[in-house]
Amino acid sequence: MNALFNLLEKIKTKPGLYLGTASISNLRMFILGYRFSRSELDITNTETESDFYKNFQPWLQNRLSIHSVNAWDKIILLTCIDEKAAFDYFFQLLDEFIQRDKSQDVDPILAEPSSKTSKNSQQVALSTFDCSLSKSDRSPEMPNLPNR
Repeated sequence: MNALFNLLEKIKTKPGLYLGTASISNLRMFILGYRFSRSELDITNTETESDFYKNFQPWLQNRLSIHSVNAWDKIILLTCIDEKAAFDYFFQLLDEFIQRDKSQDVDPILAEPSSKTSKNSQQVALSTFDCSLSKSDRSPEMPNLPNR
């Protein structure tokens, strides 16, 4: 293991000491701060840390079949009832990520979403998009989206 994963193990056992509460959002902010402070001190990431920073998000999106611009903490939170449950689930997912077959990793930029995924993404986008303007209020550049 390395410093990041050793630290995450400590956080897992005593989240209040490091984060205040067992919260997935607080954990992500802590990890971002940890990464920033190491870069400010010119400490190079280990190979496993770089792997986590680069590949955890795309791996998670494939694992949960959720393709979103949201950060990994919000993606996990989408699947859980609250911040604490998402915090606990993160560590299960992290163990899976560490144990994964790296040869199966796909560069997220090169990956093409399936037509089913694209259709689901479009449905989610349409259902969350604010379509409060009537057709007559829309400018000519605006697409004809369904009214709610």
